Amino acid sequence: MTGSEPLSIDEEYAMQQSWRKDSDKCTFIVLAKEPLDSSSKSCDIYDNSRMIGDVNFYLNNTENPHEAELEVMIAEQSSTGKGIATEVLKLMMAYAVNDIKVTDFVVRIKDSNVSSIHIFEKKLGFEETERSAVFKEVTLRRKVDNALRAAVEQWSAHAARVDYVV
Repeated sequence: MTGSEPLSIDEEYAMQQSWRKDSDKCTFIVLAKEPLDSSSKSCDIYDNSRMIGDVNFYLNNTENPHEAELEVMIAEQSSTGKGIATEVLKLMMAYAVNDIKVTDFVVRIKDSNVSSIHIFEKKLGFEETERSAVFKEVTLRRKVDNALRAAVEQWSAHAARVDYVV
């Protein structure tokens, strides 16, 4: 649950491009996996209908510059409940651990967002560390330890990197 306004695909890519130059933010646009049609094996990444959400992390803790605050949004209703948020979070965490050398993860989730809390606790091993009645928010954390390092290696084993072309 975010308070952000919907953006066009061009606006999303422009925002991603500006964040790309920002050393304390990382955002990946989440695209539908399915090809555009059954005869095609490839996807047009600039097709507005392909975008279903985004996944981000921010390095904004001045006391721990290696702590990443994660966010995920799967906005396309037909794409929710299919494990996509879990998959993109695993890949983002693998990127953060392997490439950025993140040592800690934190998430802040509305306490009414039971499905997101479930993903982070049950699928990603986060533990609740705070609960704010004022903000109606739950804070969950996960330290990067040997178990998580092994998990991110497994999570990213099937992933391939492609060059980002503007």
